[in-house]
Amino acid sequence: MDNSSEDYGNYIYEYDEYSDLEKVDHSQTAAIHIISVVIYIICIILGLVGNGAVIWVTGFKSKKTVNSVWLLHLAIADFVFVLFLPFYIDYILRDFHWNFGLVMCKLNSYVCVLNMYASVLFLTVLSVDRYVSLAHLSWCQRYRTRKNAWILCSCIWVAVALLSCYMLVFREITQFSGKVVCYMNYHGTQYTHTGAMNHIIVVSIRTSVGFLLPFTAIFVTGILLLMKVRQSQGVVRISRFSRTVSALTLAFFLCWAPFHIFSLMELSIYNSSLMHSVLKAGFPLATSLGFFNSCINPLLYVLLTKKVRSILKDACLNITKSSLRELNQSISATEVEVEITPGVHLDMIQDKSGVSSI
Repeated sequence: MDNSSEDYGNYIYEYDEYSDLEKVDHSQTAAIHIISVVIYIICIILGLVGNGAVIWVTGFKSKKTVNSVWLLHLAIADFVFVLFLPFYIDYILRDFHWNFGLVMCKLNSYVCVLNMYASVLFLTVLSVDRYVSLAHLSWCQRYRTRKNAWILCSCIWVAVALLSCYMLVFREITQFSGKVVCYMNYHGTQYTHTGAMNHIIVVSIRTSVGFLLPFTAIFVTGILLLMKVRQSQGVVRISRFSRTVSALTLAFFLCWAPFHIFSLMELSIYNSSLMHSVLKAGFPLATSLGFFNSCINPLLYVLLTKKVRSILKDACLNITKSSLRELNQSISATEVEVEITPGVHLDMIQDKSGVSSI
């Protein structure tokens, strides 16, 4: 196979798997990179504040329920991922020069994929649990407990940790045109058909487990839930929390669908280079949109859940009252000190003049 084919075989377009192993016309891609950086900065600000608030509410302030366990772990996954976004920003701003070594190259991408898997699996569990809690009440009364929810969440974390391990295997750094690039090396030291097969297997598993299978499960349980509501003739109603879950699920699939579509399109580079320009322009934006999901989740949860808004409002009021109280005490202490100081000075003067003493 010729050198151009080898370049396409090792070229990955999204930022979490960006190799940059060829000469890129930066005048054409600069605008895309700037847009991506702006999106990442927004994700960091909203993601840290929003997911931190959800973790605080679901973990410490609200009533401990099974639903709060699912939402807590979803927020933790998004919060940890947002913490690693500055590394992506630095990588882009340095014109794709990786400055943090091999370990961070692997770990950064590992956390990204782990977040994607964790988010979709926790959303799937939320959707299935929503249906089961309405359709199988007797089973839920026996087995739907916070303890079992924590056990299931632990199993999910183990599963996503294993599913994301390919990042630790294939992620590498190399010197290229005076830069250190962090990229996916499916082929090892030389181009082989095994490398192409590794790429196909990774994309197939990621698309099926991270998108298609969860989407199918959520779609089926959603249809069954609607059927259950209609058959009940008004006895069973869709709760506000169910609407929140639906909004979170819809946001996830809208944000990550372009990424998985481009991932499947990327496999065509082994047979044709025609898709190269499309992927080079579209993959960074699709990846940015997927990352944006990590800050949308807490916003939707806060906006659509009245109880959470009430807790946050009370917390803000308490913080404001506490701050004003401390400020008032500080001002009062300053005024008292100002009043006392002249008196002490007068006594000292009188003592020196012999008129009186302390």
